[in-house]
Amino acid sequence: MRPIRAARLGTATALVTLLACAPVAAAATDTDSAHATGGDRVITLIGRLAEQTRLPVNPGGPPAQGDRTVFRSDLFDLYGNQVGDTGGTCITTRVDNGGAEECVVNYNLPGGQLTVQGMVFGILNPGPPPSFDNAITGGTGVFDRARGSVHADTIGTGTRRFTIDLDR
Repeated sequence: MRPIRAARLGTATALVTLLACAPVAAAATDTDSAHATGGDRVITLIGRLAEQTRLPVNPGGPPAQGDRTVFRSDLFDLYGNQVGDTGGTCITTRVDNGGAEECVVNYNLPGGQLTVQGMVFGILNPGPPPSFDNAITGGTGVFDRARGSVHADTIGTGTRRFTIDLDR
């Protein structure tokens, strides 16, 4: 079995970049966010881990390059309404200097899908999962040609707050 910190790794990876959808944008918009610039749309959502599977390179051994986590999470607006779900994979790329993993995530949302990709550093350090910033790489439907970034902070066990900055 992996150490307790590795168990929290799933929370970090599973909630990497939970994003917003157009129908909840007005309800969840953070107009005072320091991330907002010009015509950008800033949306805040809460993500809760629903299920995950870890596929270690060395079962029963220490974390290793190539370890993979597959996950699904539920997305909620700031009023507690479920607005979608997300699924993705993260692969450990480094186990020294606190560790790192690269994640690719797809979001099923009303009106389309949204994709995000990026690195999460410090995944093996003690304490809560680290904050991170990842890139919005595209989408479909209302998210066609989406670009921008996502900032994630841990706010509880298995729960993260995501500030999504969609470039216009």
